[in-house]
Amino acid sequence: MKFLFLDRDGVINKYPGDRLYVTSLKKFRFLPQAKKAIGLLTKNGFKIFVASNQAGIGKGVYARKTLDAITAKMLQDIEHAGGRITKVYYCTHHKEAGCACRKPKPGLLKQAAREFKFSLKGVYFIGDSIRDVLTAQAAGCKSILVLTGKEKPANRKHWEAKPDLIFKDLLAAAKFLTR
Repeated sequence: MKFLFLDRDGVINKYPGDRLYVTSLKKFRFLPQAKKAIGLLTKNGFKIFVASNQAGIGKGVYARKTLDAITAKMLQDIEHAGGRITKVYYCTHHKEAGCACRKPKPGLLKQAAREFKFSLKGVYFIGDSIRDVLTAQAAGCKSILVLTGKEKPANRKHWEAKPDLIFKDLLAAAKFLTR
């Protein structure tokens, strides 16, 4: 069994922008090829988990029921496209909460590994930010940075961590992982 983690905003759906949130179904827009990529990974035997910070809940910007509705629609649309997300893990705390689940801490990944009984060693985490790279490193995973969200190649010299691999988008990463 192969396991894989995906960040949500900037990997699966359009990055809303720094300090902004996807606060409604209308604002959730899949990135081009994201559903196709998840379908390809699913067909190639990957058990896929989403691990995402959603601090807008803890800050009171939007309600948990809104996040749940967005998640349900995302999962439904992915399944219609031939993909499957095994489980979605969110940290809904704000930064000051000091929880163990807010990325770059590895709590969400460790929770999935405990719940589904697998080792994080050699598992990939695909994200769009250096925070995701740091999360992968803290969990003992391999990191893939996709350039469809927060990070830009021009800022590379300022990144505080180096990803194991970099791809233009989730589909390019999926093609690499399934080759």
